This record gives sequence, structure tokens and C-alpha cells, in this order.
Amino acid sequence: MDLAGNELEALLRGMRTNAQRAESLAVDIANAELDRKFVEMTGQVSVALGGAAVEVHKLHETAQEVAGLAHDTRRTHARLYEGLDAVRSSRKERTPKPGFFAR
Repeated sequence: MDLAGNELEALLRGMRTNAQRAESLAVDIANAELDRKFVEMTGQVSVALGGAAVEVHKLHETAQEVAGLAHDTRRTHARLYEGLDAVRSSRKERTPKPGFFAR
């Protein structure tokens, strides 16, 4: 999850940078007095990248939250089942696989 978080941060930075570049390019195109449709299309790209960056930011926050919850769950599981694990580990006999007694 940490690696995915780092990749999302890099993606977010890249999208923001590209959105700013597209916005700057739209201004340059307008100043060069090119056809207005190119200015509008470039501006739309800038807005789309900015919107995508916002969504990537939300995704990054969600990934961090999920990672935190997974860590908490792992800790809680270890705390609840450490006694059982100690009993099972200290026995000479093999224990059945999980679900064996559910049949």
C-alpha cells in the first residue's frame, strides 16, 4: 500500500504540473492569435487534468485510510488470537486446517 501511495503522489504531482502547463499553453496560443478552437481545446485539457488531479488526491486519501485500517485490523487480530496461537504452537500434535470442524 505504501508503494501505491507513493505512485499516487507522483501521479498527482504530474497531473497538476501538466494542468498548469496546458493552461500556460492555452494563454500562449491565445497570445499568438491562433484559431480560438485551439485555445478552448487546450483550456479544456487543463481543466480535465485539474479535475483528474482532484480525484487522484481523493483516491490517495482513501488508500491511506485503507492502509491504516488494515494495520489496525492486523494489530487487533494479533491481540485477540495470540493466546490461541501460543497454544497451537506449543503442541506436539498437528492441528486441523481452518474450517475442518465446520463440516
